[in-house]
Amino acid sequence: MTSAARLPSLPAYETLFVSARDGLKLHVRAWGPRNATGVPVICLPGLSRTAADFDVLAAALAGQQTSPRRVLALDYRGRGASDYDRDPQNYNAAVELADVIAVVTALEAIPAIYVGTSRGGILTMLLAAARPTLIAGAVLNDIGPVIDQKGLLRIKSYVGKMPEPRNFEEGADILWRLFGAQFPRLTAQDWLKAAHQAWRDFDGRMITTYDARLSETLKSVDLERPLPTMWDQFDALAGVPLMAIRGANSDILSAKTLQAMKARRKDMETIVVADQGHPPLLAEADIVARIGLFVVACDP
Repeated sequence: MTSAARLPSLPAYETLFVSARDGLKLHVRAWGPRNATGVPVICLPGLSRTAADFDVLAAALAGQQTSPRRVLALDYRGRGASDYDRDPQNYNAAVELADVIAVVTALEAIPAIYVGTSRGGILTMLLAAARPTLIAGAVLNDIGPVIDQKGLLRIKSYVGKMPEPRNFEEGADILWRLFGAQFPRLTAQDWLKAAHQAWRDFDGRMITTYDARLSETLKSVDLERPLPTMWDQFDALAGVPLMAIRGANSDILSAKTLQAMKARRKDMETIVVADQGHPPLLAEADIVARIGLFVVACDP
């Protein structure tokens, strides 16, 4: 069930596979001891992202000297090393929520603290409404009950439609042209790292680390039809500690929505990450440290 894996300069993690209800194999990266006393942490990535986005944060949380803990980062179906679904209509929040529940049940990570980036934050709010006892705390990374439609249209414009680079260096340039305005302080090395997370070399071709048919889930996005809000699902988190993170340049979570979330949850901790857009990378030392303190506070 497990095999050793390692990223350069990062602590080792385990590679796990869990079966979804329909038999599809879901990939999980796992850090930290299985018998850790701290409440486990579940990291859920964005729509087209993978578990690799949490490598820095997960390693830090698992390695805390005072409260080491188990940290699990999930690849949704059709992303990363998880199986692709034969039916792209299954790339939806209801199926993915069931997949999350299958993973945390199989790996005995109940209850857990959830760190949800974008799509992962939506799944966290849905989970709070459906299975509140599974959640001991939540970090919503650049997502809230109201999603900015223009930002969603921007995501629609590139998911499943990315140009195919000849190499990772060219991929880094593509990403810089697409996202450089939201992340003006990232270095050439940062963009190269991002390219290695966005594409993989497959028989000499550079392909995205997600099923391109994922774009079908965004076909209904239309400026003329605003998305329904998720205030009821957000309110379902009322019984657990809550942190919300916003990129100062975000076009998905507005400053107005963050303020409304804070008004509704006066005890909610907030972080605004300067010079980053959607979503913040959760890799800077100060941000990782603040999330670490929040996670410790969620322990019984």
